[in-house]
Amino acid sequence: MYKLIGGKKSRAFRVLWALEEMDLAYEFEPADPRSDRVRALNPSGKIPVFLVDDTPITDSVAIMQFLADKHGKLTFPAGSLQRARQDSLTQFACDEMDGTLWTAARNSFVLPEDKRVPEIKDTLRWEFARSMKTLARRLGDKTYLMGDVFTIADIVAVHCATWARGASFEIPETSVNDYVARATARPAYKRAQAA
Repeated sequence: MYKLIGGKKSRAFRVLWALEEMDLAYEFEPADPRSDRVRALNPSGKIPVFLVDDTPITDSVAIMQFLADKHGKLTFPAGSLQRARQDSLTQFACDEMDGTLWTAARNSFVLPEDKRVPEIKDTLRWEFARSMKTLARRLGDKTYLMGDVFTIADIVAVHCATWARGASFEIPETSVNDYVARATARPAYKRAQAA
């Protein structure tokens, strides 16, 4: 059985959602970042940590891609053009969305107070708004980023969008908001929330 360690209000939620989408058996162990439990498995203290036969895997995207490749779900085959496009979208979400939101969080409450630069948040909001325009163009009129197929790229992008809303980052593009609504209406998303 798989074991996921982390908190639902973190990137661990992405893995919970992926596990539910793939209908896999797992155990969820709530843990805070930098706790003794987490540091014993991941020296950085970051969550999530995913145990496979007592071997830890860290980083939400690495965990999801491992599961997707192993179980043949939420992904296209490695080496295919579709996989390259999917990976490009996943990297876009990580770089342009997650990176911006994480920098805002670090300068709000993560870093020691004397290391924070609160003034950067206006620039980050501008940068995030620009990435939403790009996301809208890449989405086009498709149901999901890769068309009718829901993938890891969607989990990362939608998780970032819901994180953005919670952090008061605006998403003015109607197509992106409609896309987020479609994804968060999925039964697996609701099961992950209840996990």
